[in-house]
Amino acid sequence: MNDDNSFWDWNHAIAAFPDILGKFLTVTLVVTVIGSIIAAVLGLVIALGRRTAPRPVAAIISLLMNFVRMTPLVVQLLFAYYVFTTVPPIVLGTVIIGIHYATYMAEVYRAGIDAVPPGQWEATTALSMSPGRTWTAVIIPQALRSTLPALSNYVISMFKDTPFLMVITVVEMVRQAQLYGSKNFRFVEAIIIAGLIYLVASYLSSLLARRLEKTS
Repeated sequence: MNDDNSFWDWNHAIAAFPDILGKFLTVTLVVTVIGSIIAAVLGLVIALGRRTAPRPVAAIISLLMNFVRMTPLVVQLLFAYYVFTTVPPIVLGTVIIGIHYATYMAEVYRAGIDAVPPGQWEATTALSMSPGRTWTAVIIPQALRSTLPALSNYVISMFKDTPFLMVITVVEMVRQAQLYGSKNFRFVEAIIIAGLIYLVASYLSSLLARRLEKTS
């Protein structure tokens, strides 16, 4: 059990678990929740801007969105880290990961808006509804219902991308596992525990997404 040459040592597993779980609760989970809120709100703003803004403005929004989508998240994190040196890395990482996924969610919202039947648009015109009320009372609620599964998948993807934050010195769950391994020369237990926490959290998130999908 205490043989250093063994594949698995329960003593190291038990010793590493509290700190790794702590980083999951205080960093990984917090970044995922706040990043998801940023991505969901900003993604909707981007989708509406591309749909309703004047053509030159919509073109600029599309250009910026595609630029973010076509560059790696790690590059964006490092760029922001070296430019905004006074911002705490965890705040910077949360905002950048939220913006990155907002560009993907914007495409999901666009597909949901396009899927709203033309009859719904015609009905709002017949009822003389204002553009604002048409969007908030008719179009957006229907679009959100159809896009919920895809949005949930992006939230889970964001959760699994949080280890990229270690490139800007944020000590999240995987980095904490690495630090334990470096200190004690035992990596297997700590990395497996981090992987299992990701697995359990992703599975529970997928169950919650399915439940929301059924109730929406």
